[in-house]
Amino acid sequence: MELLNTTMSASDKARIDQQVDFFNKQNTTEGRKVSNELGKDDFLKLLITQLQNQDPTSPMENTEFISQMAQFSSLEQMTNMSTSFSKMASFINSQEAASTLGKTVELNVGDTTTTGVVEGATRGENPQILVNGMYYTLDKIAAIYAN
Repeated sequence: MELLNTTMSASDKARIDQQVDFFNKQNTTEGRKVSNELGKDDFLKLLITQLQNQDPTSPMENTEFISQMAQFSSLEQMTNMSTSFSKMASFINSQEAASTLGKTVELNVGDTTTTGVVEGATRGENPQILVNGMYYTLDKIAAIYAN
């Protein structure tokens, strides 16, 4: 039976390190964002790499593989939930801005207080209200009065 050599020579290690550094620098300069967080794509790449480079004489156990796939599935579902929550928060904020239309509001802007009727509202992740010809974020509202 022939033994498998699993050690790497210093020159092979240096060559691979150089290729990895080149690849990482190329990705960074061509628009890939550098992040300290692992996403679902990174997790899947790690799993595939692990499967490709496992020792053929001692492959990964089925339970280990199933466990990692379950972790991947959980990560994907959490990512989907996070996206859904962001959309829901945006909708709620837009509704809050729209509910102030036609009402008199008191706004805290720095050291001053401004009062006026809400004439318009924008939608989106950070909605704004239009008062006296100026747009303000919702966090500037100190009070809302019924007209």
